[in-house]
Amino acid sequence: MLALPGPSSADDRLDGPYVDAATYARGDDALVEAWYAMTYQLPRQFDQVCGDTFCEGEYTNYQPLRFQCSVRRDDGRIGMCVWSFAASDEYLLPRSGRIVVQPEVRHCRTPLAPGATLPAMLDAVAGGEALHAALPGGHSIFDGLVDCL
Repeated sequence: MLALPGPSSADDRLDGPYVDAATYARGDDALVEAWYAMTYQLPRQFDQVCGDTFCEGEYTNYQPLRFQCSVRRDDGRIGMCVWSFAASDEYLLPRSGRIVVQPEVRHCRTPLAPGATLPAMLDAVAGGEALHAALPGGHSIFDGLVDCL
């Protein structure tokens, strides 16, 4: 089992001003529905563009993992959003039969305007094209992937 590193300092373990987006949305049915609609759409939309864009290079099998945002609990302002991806390259050693795996993990930041709020971001992607919608600040989630994958 792979262990993930925990918070880097004692301060990171204390209750702070930020929560994850799902926690922030809790209690507001429209926000909850919008958040889960977006996170449902994103991997499917990525799969539609992967073959013609990101999945032609060294790694041809990028798999989207999780899209996550930190949100200030008092006003809904986004601290940052990242979308994590995994990929690998495998090759066979003919003499031994051994397969060598070169794993790759990427954490792609979403380009958002400073001060953007979760409700504003979710409104921007509400039309069904979450991957390509112009977010607060004018860029898209796709734009963040171009700089990352």
